Amino acid sequence: MTDLHWLPEIPDWRARLRGLAKKTDGIWDEAVALANGRVNFVLTNALDEQLRRLISTPPDGLAAKPVRLAILGSSTLTHLLPAIRVAGVRRGIWIDTYENDFGQYIQELSEPDSALHAFKPTMALLALDAHDLTAGVTAAMDNDTAAAALDEVCDRIRATWRLARETLRCPILQQAALPVHLPVLGNNEHRAAGSRATFVERLNTRLRGMAEEEGVDLLAIDDRAARDGLRVWHDPGLWHRAKQEVAHGAAPMYGDLVGRWIAAKLGRSFKCLVLDLDNTVWGGVIGDDGMEGIELGQGSPLGEAYAAFQNYTRELSRRGVILAVCSKNDEANAIEPFEKHPDMVLRRSDISSFVANWSDKAGNIRAIAQELNIGLDSLVFIDDNPFERNLVRQELPMVAVPEVSDDPTAYPIALSDAGYFEGLSITDEDRERTGQYQGNKARDALKASVTDLPAYLRGLEMQLVWKPFDRVGLQRIVQLINKSNQFNLTTRRYTDEDAIAVMADPDAFGLQLRLLDRFGDNGVIAIAVGRIQANKDLLIDTWLMSCRVLGRQVEPTTLNLIAQQARKLGARRLIGVYIPTKKNGMVREHYVKLGFSVVETDPSGGSRAVLDLADFQPAETFIHVTEG
Repeated sequence: MTDLHWLPEIPDWRARLRGLAKKTDGIWDEAVALANGRVNFVLTNALDEQLRRLISTPPDGLAAKPVRLAILGSSTLTHLLPAIRVAGVRRGIWIDTYENDFGQYIQELSEPDSALHAFKPTMALLALDAHDLTAGVTAAMDNDTAAAALDEVCDRIRATWRLARETLRCPILQQAALPVHLPVLGNNEHRAAGSRATFVERLNTRLRGMAEEEGVDLLAIDDRAARDGLRVWHDPGLWHRAKQEVAHGAAPMYGDLVGRWIAAKLGRSFKCLVLDLDNTVWGGVIGDDGMEGIELGQGSPLGEAYAAFQNYTRELSRRGVILAVCSKNDEANAIEPFEKHPDMVLRRSDISSFVANWSDKAGNIRAIAQELNIGLDSLVFIDDNPFERNLVRQELPMVAVPEVSDDPTAYPIALSDAGYFEGLSITDEDRERTGQYQGNKARDALKASVTDLPAYLRGLEMQLVWKPFDRVGLQRIVQLINKSNQFNLTTRRYTDEDAIAVMADPDAFGLQLRLLDRFGDNGVIAIAVGRIQANKDLLIDTWLMSCRVLGRQVEPTTLNLIAQQARKLGARRLIGVYIPTKKNGMVREHYVKLGFSVVETDPSGGSRAVLDLADFQPAETFIHVTEG
């Protein structure tokens, strides 16, 4: 299914596209809305062409920084570029693209004065076609010869990654080889060591291991082709005529796969799945049918399908996706199956926010975002009712609402195919996220039970464990830097290489801070990076925190640690910079509140503040600090 089936049909799509040219403002927002309709290859290209004609540079105020993506390959890739750019628009991301001259990716990587280097990519996709990768491989090869050929290809790919890293210094996405070769042996093709089909299969297996070792991400179009069918992904006639390996019909899906990787790299993947209940999580209406009358579990095909959907959502939760409920129901009726139904897969403890009432769902979704302290653009809402879906799309266009039918077997497919929750890895904090939100509720209950803030903070029995950046915590460090938007003073984004460079720099420090209390482990909740300047000022390059720990004295405690590390580097002063974005207004006065003096401002609202370390006295807090 390469037709982006989870996106809704927009009946007047073409008319609205034509109307873009008549707009004087709001062009980008309208383009985002059109990109979130069900578009095929032709409509994708039309939208890309119209938008590029009307807007030549990234609009102001985008939530994510513009991306310059270099697509480096051995075949013709031009027909895929509009789909990649539109996939960015779909997510509110401006993407500029560059394609190397046909087959010249190594030459352009190697030449410092090439057009590729002039483009200065911030991300790179290495898209090598299966014919190029299997050149010289024949069915006459024995096991040893085929294995040597595979080693040679893998060494070439690894060398290309390293060359790209050295010259471009940006994240790399490696395309898996598309399994386009026909079998020569049949069902037991794996026994033909020199078969190109076998070679590609073994290469893709090796690629996954190599990518893990080298910190490269994978574009798994082989998996996608296995699900959709190779014929929709590859047209032999198109390959022979134009050396285009990916068929035109698959271009929108290809672009979306790239787009969701870019979004994940920028911390723009969705975080929370909001579930309707009646005829979504179970069959029937709990208020009318009662717990014994809903369809769920064994004995009914539909009941099994609803249980399978619940199982998929629970698996999402186990890898870090937050689950919430938004249902038009009496709360007691809605909760009862979670607590008592024997075939219920999800339990109340799996749900971080449970809202069941008779208010409109758009308002309730706003309340869920507020309770969880995440942006509305982090939410995905799934509901079998088309009225409710359309209402939320109209009232909350930043919330993702997959288009589904009344067939529950399609619900997990829609969520999976849409790639809303695209991730790059799973950290311990991801696995523990639901427990962390449950802990937050316990903390709120404690806060409500005490009469003053000091008593509440003392009662939390907090411990802040800090340590320098290290490779063990690298995934979480980069994940947090690239996902944090609200409490983030500069919103600078880091690649793995950037974080590793901080570790190796004797004139810099990187701190990762974990907060524990009597209710559990909050995980790594803050990152700070400082760099000593030639004049002995310590520039706070990055300071970010998870909003869920605000108001617990983490801010002054972190400043104590920053000052301590700065003094070790011989710093005289701390320099705090605030760079405003659409989302980080909450920290505009952060440095002033901590005793810094603002010495410089700019028209955009940014500021530069100074703290003299000679006069600095560490703040006393209720947090016990230890080095991990």
